[in-house]
Amino acid sequence: MTGGAEGPALRATAILDRDPPRALGLAVSGGGDSVAMLHLLAPAARARGIGLHAATVDHGLRPEARDEARRVARACAALGVPHDILEWTGWDGRGNLQDAARRARRALLTDWAAKRGLDAVALGHTRDDQAETVLMRLARGSGVDGLAAMAIERREAGLRWLRPLLGIGRAELRDWLTGQGIGWDEDPSNEDRGFQRVRARDALAALAPLGLEVDGLVATAERMAMARAALDALAAELSSRALRLVAGAVAVDLAAYRAAPEETRLRLAAAALRWIGGGAYRPRLVPLRAALEGAAEGRRRTLAGVTLRAARGTLWLCREPKAVEGPVAPDTPWDGRWQVSGPGGAVRLAALGAEGLRQCPGWRDLGLPRDALLPTPALWDGARLVAAPCAGRAEGWRARIVADFPYPTLPH
Repeated sequence: MTGGAEGPALRATAILDRDPPRALGLAVSGGGDSVAMLHLLAPAARARGIGLHAATVDHGLRPEARDEARRVARACAALGVPHDILEWTGWDGRGNLQDAARRARRALLTDWAAKRGLDAVALGHTRDDQAETVLMRLARGSGVDGLAAMAIERREAGLRWLRPLLGIGRAELRDWLTGQGIGWDEDPSNEDRGFQRVRARDALAALAPLGLEVDGLVATAERMAMARAALDALAAELSSRALRLVAGAVAVDLAAYRAAPEETRLRLAAAALRWIGGGAYRPRLVPLRAALEGAAEGRRRTLAGVTLRAARGTLWLCREPKAVEGPVAPDTPWDGRWQVSGPGGAVRLAALGAEGLRQCPGWRDLGLPRDALLPTPALWDGARLVAAPCAGRAEGWRARIVADFPYPTLPH
């Protein structure tokens, strides 16, 4: 896609008019894409009365990165945009560097947005990034969700993630920057063929003579996004008549569940597993199928930090006790989903566990399986159970789930 000097500006800023955020964060690395986003969106946000902040993540992997972050800070100052440098120090040299850096970047930006009171964060992904993502996911054998690739807008953990450049090509943005006399930094990792994305970029150039080009792959992502929306609607309908959320567990009516198409069942189960276990990715198809089949036959199965077992017509998905987060202070978010508040005192917040359940003699009257109650939050004074809000011993304490389930459910 190409355009004149105003083309990128009009397309990049259109996202601000559909549902304008009150305060917007910009993730600016210093590369051409994000620098273009900064210069395109800063005047547009100001004209619309949208508060604007920018941040650069220094991954600490290259000595030049801090100087690049400072150059972004100077560019932001010239535009009147407050800027922060966020440092990542968590890389231990093991595993997938790009995936670890991406997760860390998202976590740092999420915390930064909360501290700055932002309701949206914009990322500099382009049309070329979208095509490369589709190609990489094709190589992994991804299904509809994977091939839908990146969305122009996504909500996660109460925050809107925007991609205003997703309809604009990388070359067009650099042409615009050059025409405006604006410089940018090139990350040398963009030329490192040790990274899959760089190999995908090179492969696209090689495949162009066969007709496998950016436009076609982007069109595939758009069609897959429409298919995903239709499949999500089916999952939502099934969820609304088959699922209950109880004490942080998911209870599934097996009769309604089994009558649904397999894709709908798998989509709903995967969503429940991620909601309970906090996984960054959907479980892989083969282990997901195996866990569901084993659980439906009455055997206890575990997957992604979740236990699965069917009993008396209900499939229960519960947090795996040994995967639960360790003790924290009350009023601190716990295990990714819980907020516990109450009278206070010298107590600690941790899972109820078998010992705690023994101190709740009336728990069977609640009609909940043991697996559902063991990982629920409890207040402890040493080895003495002070309170267990989900197990019939509230003692003035309250435990509530603060993570939204992605689909509508039956009332509890």
